[in-house]
Amino acid sequence: MNLKKTLMAMATGLPMMAFAAGGHGVEKANLDPSVKPGDDFYQYACGGWMKANPLPAEFSRFGTFDQLRETAREQLKDVILNLSKNPESKVKGTNAQKVSDLYAMAMDSTRLNREGAAPLKATLEHIEKADTKDLARLLTDEFLAFCNPFFGSGVGTDAKNSNVNAMHIGEAGLGLSDRDYYLEESETNAKIMEAYETYIKRIMTLAGKSDAEAERIWETLVRTERKFAEAKMTREQRRNPQARYNEYSVAKLQAEFPYIDWKAYFSNLGTPDVDRVIVASPQFMKALNEILPSLTDREIKDLVTVDAVSGVTGLLSDDFYDASFELYDRVMSGKEEKEPRWKRAMGIPNSMFGEAVGELYVAKYFPEESKQYMKGLVENLRVALGKHIDNLTWMSDATKAKAQEKLAGFVVKIGYPDKWKDYSGIDIDPELPFMENVRLASIWYQKDNLAKLKKPVDRDEWHMTPQTVNAYYNPTTNEICFPAGILQAPYFDMKADDACNYGAIGVVIGHEMTHGFDDSGRQYDKDGNLNDWWQPADAEAFKKLADALVAQFDEVEVAPGVHANGRFTLGENIADQGGLRVALTAYQDAAGDKAEDIDGLSPLQRFYLAYANVWAANIRDAEILSRTKTDPHSLGRNRVNVSLRNIEPFFGAFGIKEGDPMFRPESERVVIW
Repeated sequence: MNLKKTLMAMATGLPMMAFAAGGHGVEKANLDPSVKPGDDFYQYACGGWMKANPLPAEFSRFGTFDQLRETAREQLKDVILNLSKNPESKVKGTNAQKVSDLYAMAMDSTRLNREGAAPLKATLEHIEKADTKDLARLLTDEFLAFCNPFFGSGVGTDAKNSNVNAMHIGEAGLGLSDRDYYLEESETNAKIMEAYETYIKRIMTLAGKSDAEAERIWETLVRTERKFAEAKMTREQRRNPQARYNEYSVAKLQAEFPYIDWKAYFSNLGTPDVDRVIVASPQFMKALNEILPSLTDREIKDLVTVDAVSGVTGLLSDDFYDASFELYDRVMSGKEEKEPRWKRAMGIPNSMFGEAVGELYVAKYFPEESKQYMKGLVENLRVALGKHIDNLTWMSDATKAKAQEKLAGFVVKIGYPDKWKDYSGIDIDPELPFMENVRLASIWYQKDNLAKLKKPVDRDEWHMTPQTVNAYYNPTTNEICFPAGILQAPYFDMKADDACNYGAIGVVIGHEMTHGFDDSGRQYDKDGNLNDWWQPADAEAFKKLADALVAQFDEVEVAPGVHANGRFTLGENIADQGGLRVALTAYQDAAGDKAEDIDGLSPLQRFYLAYANVWAANIRDAEILSRTKTDPHSLGRNRVNVSLRNIEPFFGAFGIKEGDPMFRPESERVVIW
């Protein structure tokens, strides 16, 4: 069935088996023919691309994924700059005025540098005048809109009653992104901690503190954050949704963590009717309850000050941004050069008014035929995953039936939402400083979130903007979402043959579907509730397979003496493998016997090459170390080489045999979904 017939079938309600005859195949220039597929498939498939796309100075990693993001950024730049030509941009209160003015303020480096730290003055004075004995009021004060110095709170879905929203409390308190930076001794961590000290002292002096005050603040901060780090959950512990779900009444919260007046805290937030709270990490809250009373009035104010200033370095003068860039981008990620200002400036209006920008974006860059084709792909993948579930040898019929119910219940969101978010409550005033506009908008967002408390979950709400180059599975709504931004070449190309599209965007679809059945997602039922629907023997069989997959990734050395973390990346690794297997079944069902070789490459070869090209990238050594600590996704090379070594058709496609480095004996392969 060709694409035109597919679209007609969809319009008339006929079965959707997308197969576009013809179309271009894999870009052969991406390949490195000097490397054998059986030696290093990632290098063979991506080496040509890597050589032709050296790492730009402003990136710590640059790959086809980033290339697509850059395409989307250029498209967004076009959308936002054209707003200034729109008469509505001159009308106060319109989305066009808000986005256009906010972007212009972010671009006005002359004004930002002239204002310096002045926009911070009111916040810093407020902190100095605060009564730290009334910590509940200090932590909920609107002056601290960017601030979560000790813990975070907000409204979200109740994972055990997924139709309603509840109050949640989670960990916070670290200026560096992971506890191990504070707890593990290594040359890399020592270098990062030294840069962190420089950063803190620099932003404190920029904010008006003396050198002596900056030294005092640093000593308080590093001493306290090390204590916070010791109490935090590990990366692996955070992957367990059951461990993160701890329901407390407000009375129990007050009894176990009495240092904060919780009734006053919630009342000051504007949610006095909170009667229960879901605490992600009781062990951290217990430690916090012991640490906070040991701090002096001065030390608490210093910690809040750091959090308040560090949260806005990108909204102030260039010297604030430069200090942040030196630590987080140059030292921790290896970037050599700052992004051009227009990219940084675009980030705030693009996120703050995401759906307003998204509405303009999809009108210009997302054709309806792309959405329709994606619908066909998704349904094909759903059917294929159903087949895989039916054919599992390690799962009982009872659990299979529950899994099929969950699969059938998947909600699919493609391109953009059916209704757009209302931003009328946000005012953008060019007379106010850039930081103040963002602060006031942040307060609006906080109140918008808190207003959801105890209300039904809005299952139509999107958790990514249409222009986002990414996709997601949300377990509490059992939904998969593919924004318009990712539905572009090389991930999705209407001019490519289906082997390429199924190997790229098809695997992405299968990946997100499989997240519903990974080590975390599998714990949620068809309605999005955290509920054990597995037979015990099936859960044990799954765990055994998952542990074997963990071991495969653990054995990979990503840098001298540093190994991948298979447990931390388990969910993504399961989803990659599932996506690969399910997408191939869907492609073969759609193509039948009609697929032909293109440029000497078989359909199977094009499928796997397209997948590998999704992860083609160059990456800096510092970024490898950073991602291994903080990113639940494996490095691109491992997403290709380690995952494919478990898949039988891959070996046949490229003649990979026993003795080749890419070969894995059948007895050692792990197949979950």
